[in-house]
Amino acid sequence: MARKSRNPNFDQIIATLSANSFAVAPFDAIEGGMLVSKHGAGAVLVPAAGEVGAAFAEGPGVLVNGEVARLLDRGYQKFFKSSRFELPASADGLHAIHAFSEEVKMLCGAIDLYNEALGTTSDVHQYDRLQGREPAEPTPVRPWQLPAGH
Repeated sequence: MARKSRNPNFDQIIATLSANSFAVAPFDAIEGGMLVSKHGAGAVLVPAAGEVGAAFAEGPGVLVNGEVARLLDRGYQKFFKSSRFELPASADGLHAIHAFSEEVKMLCGAIDLYNEALGTTSDVHQYDRLQGREPAEPTPVRPWQLPAGH
């Protein structure tokens, strides 16, 4: 009997995901990308560098019109943002992303980080109080720093 590889290649990972009720389809926007979805969430996987494994071309997000919407944190509220829509995040959507990413990582043999295991993490942070804030003056040169010419 042949032994299972501890480091499956991309095709084996895709076969494992489809055998575990994931919808798998080619993703035309990214060369070699496969859209994997389940629970109303999805991600785009591509072959990892080297011969084994898979990597996220687009990380887990909620599916909106066949597109993966990323989680955006604005400080006061979270949103799902796609190329055409920006929707307020719901608890169901966050639970779907969390369940999806946990299951994909388990089946792919990927590393599960502690902070990601606690709940859904945001991809982008855009706090409204920090937008447009530039430093008023350049940092002064300290006496112990040499000028650029010396």
